[in-house]
Amino acid sequence: MPETADRDANHPLRARLDDVFGRYQRLRSDVDDIQRRLAEVRISAESEDGLIRATVGPRGQLLDLRLDRRIYRDMDAGRLSHAIVETTARAAELAAAEVQRLMAGYLPVDSGPMRYLRDDDLGSLLHRQDAAMREADPGHG
Repeated sequence: MPETADRDANHPLRARLDDVFGRYQRLRSDVDDIQRRLAEVRISAESEDGLIRATVGPRGQLLDLRLDRRIYRDMDAGRLSHAIVETTARAAELAAAEVQRLMAGYLPVDSGPMRYLRDDDLGSLLHRQDAAMREADPGHG
């Protein structure tokens, strides 16, 4: 009887492990497809007046910049540079959201890599390892 009770008590843990393992297997088998899909990410944003169009890649890198010729009539160099930076930043934010959307099907929401993509916090990649180290050596944490 105790063996059955132990098995029942471990059922939620086993289900979680099966879920994580299934996601890992899917990620491993789909890694080429994910890399291709991420490399194909191209996101564009326009300035509020529609005179600037910035296109960025998956890491927010500027790939293309289009300036309508009417822009030179209304803006000085300072305003123009500010508008370009603002438009490019908006495109980069949209690209980051698209990368998160693509990866969400492969990684748990609370995983270090997803937190890094969402929060841009490199420390989130080591969060679990830090916790394990503090637990293993309580005198140093």
